[in-house]
Amino acid sequence: MTKLVRLSEITGGAEAGGSDTLSRLQNGAISIGNFDGVHKGHRELLGKVCDAAERVGGPAIAIVLDPHPASVLRPHGAPPTLTTLPRRAELMSSVGIDFLLVCESTREFLNQTADAFFSSLVVDSLQAKAVVEGPNFYFGRDRTGNVARLAELCSARNIDFKVVEPSVRDERMVSSSRVREAIASGEITLANEMLGSIYRIAGIVASGERRGRTLGFPTANLDQVAEMLPGDGVFAGVATTSDGARHAAAIHIGPNPTFDETRKTKVEIHLLDYDGDLYGQSLMVELLGKVRGVQKFPDAAALVDQLHSDLQSVRAILPQSF
Repeated sequence: MTKLVRLSEITGGAEAGGSDTLSRLQNGAISIGNFDGVHKGHRELLGKVCDAAERVGGPAIAIVLDPHPASVLRPHGAPPTLTTLPRRAELMSSVGIDFLLVCESTREFLNQTADAFFSSLVVDSLQAKAVVEGPNFYFGRDRTGNVARLAELCSARNIDFKVVEPSVRDERMVSSSRVREAIASGEITLANEMLGSIYRIAGIVASGERRGRTLGFPTANLDQVAEMLPGDGVFAGVATTSDGARHAAAIHIGPNPTFDETRKTKVEIHLLDYDGDLYGQSLMVELLGKVRGVQKFPDAAALVDQLHSDLQSVRAILPQSF
């Protein structure tokens, strides 16, 4: 299981047990990136990190800067999040990564020169024996460090260095940005294919207008969602409740134009064959495919007819176990 560790917590000295944890992260193989989504390209690169770790006889470590540096340097230009840090650690476990090390993206940390960043983190703190990166890796203040400079720095310290070429689909590089494009357009099947896993969102069930219950289709209104929401539409998925039970689900993301003219985006989840109270519970929802776009219906009866059809479509998309 990949252990999630924060650099600030392990450099505080022996009193907090930090020095022991830090020693366990030293003399291994590392890769620095955002790894949002832990998509197929990430997994291929992280697999090489694991190979390098075995070769040097140390731990395999993925390093992320959190929050995303753009949120500190260009707050309005930060990309939406695909996966929380615990989810990234969970996905990295299947690859074999030992530690997900989180470095806090303070202005002071981001203001280090490329050489200072390398010396402080890679050499002094982690004493890394191997570094693995993609060809488009940049580091240090104003992104002045690149793979060519990284190769020079590693060579000077006798650190093994490897560049892994990106994964390609349809002649385009698989990247977190491309996954976000697919999710934004509602192409969940494509996003899942590039991720190599099922895209999920999670939040807390909040009280709503309870209109769905009067229509015979009660919904859970999901609030406090940290992950990027797909473009408006109705989706098929699987919802996992706080007690770990999994239920087939129809998910409506977007406004309710039949009743609501405010265009407010809502996340409403109808659990098929479920009768219970979910208010206040946490809910995790895996998205498997898109059923249709958001539509405005002339009246409630027309909407109910469409909802019955939607549930048939959802059952057709979901595995037979549901």
